[in-house]
Amino acid sequence: MDLEEKTVRKNYIYKGKIVNLRCDDAELPNGDLCKREIVEHPGGAAVLCVEGENVVLVRQFRYAYKEELLEIPAGKLNFGEDPSAAAKRELEEETGLVADLVPLTVLYPTPGYSNEKIYIYEAKNIRRGTRHPDEDEFLDVVKMPLEEALRLVKSGAIRDAKTIAALLLYKNK
Repeated sequence: MDLEEKTVRKNYIYKGKIVNLRCDDAELPNGDLCKREIVEHPGGAAVLCVEGENVVLVRQFRYAYKEELLEIPAGKLNFGEDPSAAAKRELEEETGLVADLVPLTVLYPTPGYSNEKIYIYEAKNIRRGTRHPDEDEFLDVVKMPLEEALRLVKSGAIRDAKTIAALLLYKNK
């Protein structure tokens, strides 16, 4: 069976700095018409950085959830930016580390309503660089044993999807 839903018309409701919101007219595989609400997002890049027995995480306040989260270093892609270049940029900005990157996975965090893709890399040949977070970015670098981070995933204390996926993929490779 052909499962593709075809876009009949894109209807933009909002165009913002980071996201756009559409309410499209679409055609279902059986020919019926429907509405599809879509959040367009440029995507992101993230890095799992394991140094010896320790994983490098960042703790930051996430406004949408009104809480602090532990996450792997990550950031938004600029328009047309290569994901690996963005991942390298974010790793150094947030942690002061530079590394060679190996692709780990591509994550679709919210496929029901967004086209966002997060490109996740594993850091190799880790070296010291210069930490320089964005002026509106406030975060703490947290190094902890990998096994402790995995316990925090299991207990529900780490709830960020990209971080959970990266840690579990790394552990099970």
